[in-house]
Amino acid sequence: MKLCRYGKDGHEKPGIIDAQGKLHDMSKVVATLDAETLSPRNLARIAKIKPETLPIVTGNPRMGVPYTGISKYVAIGLNYSDHAAEAGMAVPTEPIIFMKATTSICGPNDDTVMPRNATKLDWECELAIVIGTKAQYVSEEDSLNYVAGYCVANDVSERAFQLQSSQWDKGKGCDTFGPIGPWLVTTDEITDPQNLDMWLDVNGQRMQAGNTRTMIFGVRKLISYCSHYMTLLPGDVICTGTPPGVGLGKKPNPVFLNVGDVVTLGIQGLGQQQQKIVESA
Repeated sequence: MKLCRYGKDGHEKPGIIDAQGKLHDMSKVVATLDAETLSPRNLARIAKIKPETLPIVTGNPRMGVPYTGISKYVAIGLNYSDHAAEAGMAVPTEPIIFMKATTSICGPNDDTVMPRNATKLDWECELAIVIGTKAQYVSEEDSLNYVAGYCVANDVSERAFQLQSSQWDKGKGCDTFGPIGPWLVTTDEITDPQNLDMWLDVNGQRMQAGNTRTMIFGVRKLISYCSHYMTLLPGDVICTGTPPGVGLGKKPNPVFLNVGDVVTLGIQGLGQQQQKIVESA
């Protein structure tokens, strides 16, 4: 299934995408899409709904975050060896965990706000894992059983803020730095998360092109690893790192985003996002 929420910010309705890519309104049969909805039992109930029996949504409504109730936004750094090389950093021997503030989360096509005093705004196309079942100390073998689905994420980053200390969070958690969506695609459609093409363009120019198979630590490992250091709750997001092609790594000189730039990104089977860079108020 491809589940989503659409409508004005704060007034989104639940939706589902049919096999032809059309958006249908689920609000008469599903009250909301939240963390509780992501349980295997509730997803199985929604799977019985036939999208073609629901009203088609016309026009081009705003897409919101696909569901509500994200308690944690966990992110993994330097999880592609070629990205580590372009960043001039050592390939990690175990996953690097940092957190993005949940206040950074926004819809997939919402504007990205350039923070005050920002000078090095950057992009990162990433596969986001969405947890569906509470996970503590899970094995790699069982880890995919805890997944509700996957989303596209842009781990928007301000490199000057990020690299001012050994702790990256303040360069990762600014408002609008966490666009997620457009859809939550459930695991019945994404049976192999380690073979998904991914890409990102800036102003129509291809900057990133990669595939999840080149991760250093795969999806199974990341879920298991994170669950040994924190309890993963339904709705929690794990962003799995980015392939090469970020602005910081461009040679001979880094390239960073400016007001007016447009970032477009997508992952095979998960849809695409687009953000325009705007000034802060």
